[in-house]
Amino acid sequence: MGSIKCNWADNSEGKLPLLVSFWGNEDGGSRRRGLKVMREKIKNSWVEFNDFARKALEMGRSDPRKVIFAVKMGLALSLTSLLIFWKGSYQDFAQYSIWAILTVIVMFEFSIGATFIKGFNRGLGTLCAGILAFCFAELSVVAGKFEEVVIVISIFLTGFCASYLKLYPTMKPYEYGFRVFVLTYCILMVAGNRTREYSQAVLTRLVLIAAGAGVTLVVNICIFPFWAGESLHKLVVKNFKDLATSLEGCVNGYLKCVEYERIPSKILTYQAADDPLYNCYRSVVQSTSEEDTLLGFATWEPPHGPYRHNYPWENFVKVSGAVKHCAFTVMALHGCILSEIQAPADRRHVFSNELQKVGSEGAKVLRELGSKLEKMEKLSPGDILKNVHEAAEQLQQKIDHKSYVLVNSEGWEIGGRPMELDLEDLINAAEDENMKLGSKSLSEAVLEVRSVSVGTALCYDAKNTLRTWPSNVSANGGSMVKGDEFKTYESASALSLATFTSLLIEFVARLGNVVSSFEELSLKANFKDPPIINMPPEPCKGVPTWVV
Repeated sequence: MGSIKCNWADNSEGKLPLLVSFWGNEDGGSRRRGLKVMREKIKNSWVEFNDFARKALEMGRSDPRKVIFAVKMGLALSLTSLLIFWKGSYQDFAQYSIWAILTVIVMFEFSIGATFIKGFNRGLGTLCAGILAFCFAELSVVAGKFEEVVIVISIFLTGFCASYLKLYPTMKPYEYGFRVFVLTYCILMVAGNRTREYSQAVLTRLVLIAAGAGVTLVVNICIFPFWAGESLHKLVVKNFKDLATSLEGCVNGYLKCVEYERIPSKILTYQAADDPLYNCYRSVVQSTSEEDTLLGFATWEPPHGPYRHNYPWENFVKVSGAVKHCAFTVMALHGCILSEIQAPADRRHVFSNELQKVGSEGAKVLRELGSKLEKMEKLSPGDILKNVHEAAEQLQQKIDHKSYVLVNSEGWEIGGRPMELDLEDLINAAEDENMKLGSKSLSEAVLEVRSVSVGTALCYDAKNTLRTWPSNVSANGGSMVKGDEFKTYESASALSLATFTSLLIEFVARLGNVVSSFEELSLKANFKDPPIINMPPEPCKGVPTWVV
């Protein structure tokens, strides 16, 4: 205030505004910068808060189950908190009601199976800790002046044994139970030593934990229950559909010569990216941990809906594993699109019809299996793989007939090829109708040399330069490299097409494992029979159709 008065006095004669003098010095400039930075931070915080609120609302709209789960959690806590106002004869219920509230917090899970697992671990750990605490409490009372020694040694032994046993591989599902066991035992020993009423402390906590567990189970099961088995079922169905989408996208993208100007770094490091083709097969491969978690929860759930007792949930994971085995091939197909070495469009066009048919038929099989699994139906009579096998055979026959497209045909030396016979003579010889070639006596490459370009074999970008590899090759077909070196590059680009076709045939071969796993699941899970489609009767010969 004193400085302000001085500034006012100094400026009274010059008739300068007070604010101009106050903000005109160096301290005023730093203050203005500080206020500007503060305003920017407040503005950014407000924008981030609005973005967070918008995403939270979108999450609730996209999956209403999450909103219902939150409501159920609040309801269970509210019902359990009524123990705080207990006015009965036993006042310890109100004093130690926090045990019931904590039980609801740790037990209440999204799915019913997870709730049962947490409840079992909670109950078993508390019961074992209560029994052991009661025994050591009586022993410490008998020990007399060594009571503190007995309590400390018992806590050490309890912590050592529980911590060591939970590391055993088969005890992993009960890790939470071991934690509850150690925590409950320590609390009971400390509380009992202070009040000298071990049995009452154990009994009170067991009753309150049982009350909290009961409220949790009733609310979670009776009000819009969410089943882990149903989630596992939907996840496997989604894997079928996602893989079919990725397969079609890879084949169509390869035939259309889709190129990435710059491959996203997230794809190269196998992270989530904006590419839908990549995200589809990545979600299939990444679903292993989620499937294992849901499988562990589903085995604890009681029979519900179409899922009977001892339902073969492990076969769902087995089917999904077969789908992942195919997904690895689709990942390799996508790698051919991302590869630096690419085959030219004219060579891809040679096998375009066959590749397109194999891709569409393979995707059709995946979608059909996904639809059958979603409806829990068995496969219809007949071979579901018939069409895709025929398409793969046609592709293989085309490869056998035009295998010269997949290699550098100029390097073939079948039998005793005359070196003095040049390419033009071979073309003229092929045009002679009276000339009959033997079984690949010279080279089949001359038969189709006019329909397949044997020039530069690598893909070009918009600037008419080679995309990435080799970097020293120019657009004019090898003006910067030697002829032999360019032929090596050409052969490598042709082999990339061979890689894509062989991977697609391998995908068809792996589809058999998927069908076998699905048929095994349909038998063990007792899927319903497919609907019988009645074919219309054929009209009699010589009788008009409208009469029939």
